[in-house]
Amino acid sequence: MEATTFVLFGATGDLARRKIYPALYNLFLDHKLNHSFSVIGLGRREVADEAFQAMVERSIRDFSRREVKDSASVRSFLKSFRYNVLDVGHTEDYKKLLQRVEQQEKRAGGSPNRMFYLSVGPEFFETIAFNIKQSGLGNAKGWKRLVIEKPFGHDLLSAQELNQKLSEAFTEEEIYRIDHYLGKPMVQELDVFQQSNPVLHALWNNRYISNVQITAAETVGVEERAGYYDHVGALRDMFQNHMLQLLMMLAIRLPKDSSPDEVRFKKKEVMEALESLDEGDVQFNVVRGQYTAGTIQGKPVQGYLSEPGIPAGSTNDTFIAARLQIDDPFWKDVPFYIRTGKRMKEKSTRIVIEFKEPLKQSSSAGENDIPNLLVFEISPNEGLTLQLKARDPQHKGKFKAMHIDFHTSSIEVPEAYENLIHDALHGDPSFFAHWNEVELSWKWVQPILNAFDKNTVPLHTYAAGSFGPAESDQLLAKKGHHWWLDTAEAANGVEEEENDVSLPDASNF
Repeated sequence: MEATTFVLFGATGDLARRKIYPALYNLFLDHKLNHSFSVIGLGRREVADEAFQAMVERSIRDFSRREVKDSASVRSFLKSFRYNVLDVGHTEDYKKLLQRVEQQEKRAGGSPNRMFYLSVGPEFFETIAFNIKQSGLGNAKGWKRLVIEKPFGHDLLSAQELNQKLSEAFTEEEIYRIDHYLGKPMVQELDVFQQSNPVLHALWNNRYISNVQITAAETVGVEERAGYYDHVGALRDMFQNHMLQLLMMLAIRLPKDSSPDEVRFKKKEVMEALESLDEGDVQFNVVRGQYTAGTIQGKPVQGYLSEPGIPAGSTNDTFIAARLQIDDPFWKDVPFYIRTGKRMKEKSTRIVIEFKEPLKQSSSAGENDIPNLLVFEISPNEGLTLQLKARDPQHKGKFKAMHIDFHTSSIEVPEAYENLIHDALHGDPSFFAHWNEVELSWKWVQPILNAFDKNTVPLHTYAAGSFGPAESDQLLAKKGHHWWLDTAEAANGVEEEENDVSLPDASNF
């Protein structure tokens, strides 16, 4: 990798400490950073370089996926870190920053490449991008790149306005919009599974697939994010970005060795083929919910309206479920069910593909309760399970589920931010959100936002520690489907280990 100055806005924030510094440290251990790589952290308060380096060291000791054992490697890593005071609205601070960046680049030699990482609130994006341009920070002779975190706007109009402002300082090719779900190893493997395995490739269409279910469930509530979350909700916080990105990654059909441009083009095609909803149709295809008091892992928790900082009578959504259809030759008439929520029974992100039943044959009652499923576990554990219907030798005429299980628990895999920061440094945008995808996602979501604002979609409640409101189950029942893997009995023995056939890791698949 070329010599690069990594300019980090929001260097003392929670995201930097929990994700960015540990990611950089693991890239350093894996020899994926140039020896001339340097970091200049920015924040509003005065911090000495030594104190900043001590903070970075604490973060990697607390949050790195690898235990920090080698003090010499830590010291070598920390030498690359410096700190600068910067108020995002003070133009003079940017000029001082430019001087320090140029001094660092002169010492490093080579082309002056600059990455600007905005680990700050979206309300600062426009101001920072403008001052980077005006100060000359964006005039490096090498490459420059801007990395920003979600949310990319609050609705369609605000997203379009933000993009227009950012494009005045950076080209689309220079803007890297992070969606950390796209950095998860299992998500990055979705297209490989489909491309490289003839069996899956042959089955990857509406002839064999009955429906697709995408779930991202959290057990946590709003925690310290009440002020932010009550103005955002599950639809904006999770659905418009993470969930639609998972849908795109699953539904694209790519040729082998696809270029980043091909990946983005195919994702755009998926969004263009996604059947839009009119405001009047939203109530029939979308379920919104809000959690009430309940029990999580045996402990009582309060409801959303009792959370500190949440106003009485708030109608904000903490749960969204939706039925979507893709109108293209491969996915036509295959419903995609997507749900995401807080304070649910388990923490999990998974994709379940249910295959169609073969031609009906004479069988005992209950045979069709056992589906053939392909399950991608994305978090907190990564793996792949193929559930197949098999005869039960102990009960004549009965059937049971057999599982072929591939998992990554026995091997170390990079975390999402490691993958994404590495790709951004190398100029690979494959797993970043292009503006076309962002705009099309907002266009699809906007009628739902409008319907919510007009209160034409009922706000259902669900007890904390459940799988969401009952209306979410009814959404699938309309098409003769139901959510799989919510309970052991629903999967008809999915957790019976004696039926499993396991391999130690997914590299064998």
